[in-house]
Amino acid sequence: MKLLFSTSFFCCLAFYSFGQYNDPNFSKPASGYGADGAHTVGVVSFPNPYFATEDIKIYYPSDIPTKVPTLFYSHAFGGNFPSHVIGLLNFVAKKGYAIVFVPYQTTGVSVENRYENLLEGFRKAARDYPAIIDTTKVGFLGHSFGGGATIANAYTCFTQNNWGQNGRFMHPSAPWYSFNISQAELQSFPADTKLLMEIYDDDVVNDHRMAIDIFTNINISTDEKDFITVKSDTLNGYIYAAGHDLPTNYTAFDALDYYAYYRLIDALCDYTFNGNLAGKAVALGNGSASQITMPAGLKNLVQTDVPVVVYPESKYGFACSSFGNPRNMYCGTLTDSKEIAPPQNNIVAYPNPFNTKIQLSNLQGTEIFSLFNKLGQPIYFGKSISTIDFSYLPTDVYFLTILSNKATTTLRIRKD
Repeated sequence: MKLLFSTSFFCCLAFYSFGQYNDPNFSKPASGYGADGAHTVGVVSFPNPYFATEDIKIYYPSDIPTKVPTLFYSHAFGGNFPSHVIGLLNFVAKKGYAIVFVPYQTTGVSVENRYENLLEGFRKAARDYPAIIDTTKVGFLGHSFGGGATIANAYTCFTQNNWGQNGRFMHPSAPWYSFNISQAELQSFPADTKLLMEIYDDDVVNDHRMAIDIFTNINISTDEKDFITVKSDTLNGYIYAAGHDLPTNYTAFDALDYYAYYRLIDALCDYTFNGNLAGKAVALGNGSASQITMPAGLKNLVQTDVPVVVYPESKYGFACSSFGNPRNMYCGTLTDSKEIAPPQNNIVAYPNPFNTKIQLSNLQGTEIFSLFNKLGQPIYFGKSISTIDFSYLPTDVYFLTILSNKATTTLRIRKD
């Protein structure tokens, strides 16, 4: 089970080993897409002109003497450290591609400033390291806030800088609001752009409608885009949690990281940059067996070209129709779709509002608890919640997810 930490727990990270595969049921893919590559990982680090305390880093295959296709990664809000996604960064470099990680500020700047920080960091990396970065073959990927930012920044680099003329794709996952992109621009992406949108069924932070909006309105043909949902599962007592943190974990990786995320990106790179149709069958396979099949015993991925709303907006910390979403006018038809309420198991949090500790009634089975603030940042993760002292938290609204082998429940609670 992957662990989540807030910034208040960073002092404890020394007790854990970064980048280790730790799955009691399945080994990593041994060959093909999703299997680790054989290249040696090199890292270039240089000052970030927009964020003086955090360097920009390029992870690349140091044993390849020529420039290579490059991915540009936009991290989640608060995920300023490469260690948050070190598994992905190393995986990409081992497969023979470069990946650029640009930290951006979480406080003291606007959304537009963060987008500019990312964009100019990507451009600086490409400008200063042309021996590593091949801008004719590029992919833009990001998670949460970075998933939303992926769309506008990719569009800018595709259209203003002509990046990706020999291959380009986008892979947003669990995206937050998408700023700096108009409806006209969303419908004007270069015809050869490929899109793989990925969401997580037990995400309680970002409304799935935001991903559906972008996927539905973008001008990319259905043959070159797919919408994937990853499902949680439990096997032999181990919980595979398809929540908001996948794959931005700090410690161990499991089958969901490799089979539901790395494998698809690996295949998408091969198809986009090399024209390999075997890669298309996995990354953009339109529901093919090679695309959706997970290891035996785990729920398969769910693919669709016509995604529909499943859960009510009340499930999420950030609703699509919120005033803060610059594309909230495109949420109406989605919100009106038939909604299926999450399982009702009568779990109650008390007192609500709470001051120090959170108590729960009507618990059943084995539970895993995740507490998020309203920005989607993880506060706590563990197998017990009632003994934890949360008195240090500021007064605000929080979201508590209770994940068991029977159901997933999300509660909105307030701290006094």
